[in-house]
Amino acid sequence: MLDRFIYGSVSRISPEAPVPVLQIREQHSMLGGAGNAVRNLHALGCSVRFTSVVGEDAAAAEIESALVAMPKCQWFLAYELGRQTIVKTRYIADSQQVMRADAESKHEIAAEPFAAALERFQATLEGASVVLLSDYGKGLLTAGRAHAFIDLARARGIPSIVDPKGAAFRRYNGATVIKPNLKELAEATGMPVDTDQAREAAARALLADLDIEHLLVTCGASGMLLVSRSGDLRWFPARAREVFDVSGAGDTAAAVLAAALGSGADVIDAVEAANLAAGIVVGKRGTAVVTVTELEQEVRQRTLTGASGKVFSLAELVDQVTQWRDAGLRIGFTNGCFDLLHPGHISLLETARANCDRLIVAINSDQSAARLKGRGLPAQNESTRALVLASLRPVDAVTIFEDDSPVDLIRQLRPDVLIKGREYAPTEVVGAELLPAWEGRLLLVDIVPGHSTARTLARLTGKEEA
Repeated sequence: MLDRFIYGSVSRISPEAPVPVLQIREQHSMLGGAGNAVRNLHALGCSVRFTSVVGEDAAAAEIESALVAMPKCQWFLAYELGRQTIVKTRYIADSQQVMRADAESKHEIAAEPFAAALERFQATLEGASVVLLSDYGKGLLTAGRAHAFIDLARARGIPSIVDPKGAAFRRYNGATVIKPNLKELAEATGMPVDTDQAREAAARALLADLDIEHLLVTCGASGMLLVSRSGDLRWFPARAREVFDVSGAGDTAAAVLAAALGSGADVIDAVEAANLAAGIVVGKRGTAVVTVTELEQEVRQRTLTGASGKVFSLAELVDQVTQWRDAGLRIGFTNGCFDLLHPGHISLLETARANCDRLIVAINSDQSAARLKGRGLPAQNESTRALVLASLRPVDAVTIFEDDSPVDLIRQLRPDVLIKGREYAPTEVVGAELLPAWEGRLLLVDIVPGHSTARTLARLTGKEEA
């Protein structure tokens, strides 16, 4: 499939009909459906062999161009004359999807292109570690055709994962894992799925009716439920987060599950990874992908304390800022040594956070702070200073920089708001001259009088002047 996203804003109703007028600002096209799973696998560094069927039209040419741009993807597209390549066009007004328009053919794939796709699939199995079947109910895996792919993989001892469609799940018999969502679970069983207990009962009933090893049910905000042939049942809770777009989240979960199993992980660890990835991708705009860096960061945030999970390396922070910006959030930035926190610091941070959606605090490393402040400083090491700042409510991210000036950091992060205390003149603020390049702005905050790190240290050492 081809996913198109058209972004804009609505400020009036059409005089021709009672419908909103979307003023288009930007448009993007990307691989969707099974292609979105490929995008996610590619983002994870996997080598992918992709087989699918398209029509002979302009949308198919766009799909080809997107696949050519993936150096680790070997692909084969079978063409069916007279078929409409699937295009899903989403119209988004100020972060809210207002309409989706689909152009597609849903009839069963003709015998010749199906045979070509199956032949290519069989040829690509040599050396493969896992098979992922992404079924969108568009004619390639209908009726008994899914068996043809699953049986070929099973004969070679290759695990297979199915992202299913419809209610007839027996056509996936022989698969290792089937990954339905709640709606699909309800359709396949005819049972209620409105409570955790009901979901567990429905999942066990469906698994008992199938010849598969594991059933993985994606339950939205409730996380994921894994039921295994051994009788084991396990919940994987979702992490509470802001949800901006669920488009393609199932593809991401399936791709990460496949990547993990194909890398030798057991099914529990693979589902953990898929659950983490699904939680990350819903915080992004459009049909998005998840990277290894993002997964590592998510693991770190779940295993460390909440405060230390907000301390980022530069590479991690660049990725995080990209996510926030894709979600339409304004990024604020301030910097300093922040050696001994006092009311002046707190006032600065609270005011800064009130003027942005996410606040980054960059602190000088110990060596950088010593060069700037002199011998014996900073009083606290960089790890301590970072952890204390990260524990504060107004602070969303902390990073440590080695240079004496944060100008390179500002250039990479491109904050929407650069914040400093009003003791600086606008021309004295490092990085202020860069802001016009991306329409950022400078905010100077009033300083709370009578407070400074130097004065605090003087009080502690008994050297404060009367």
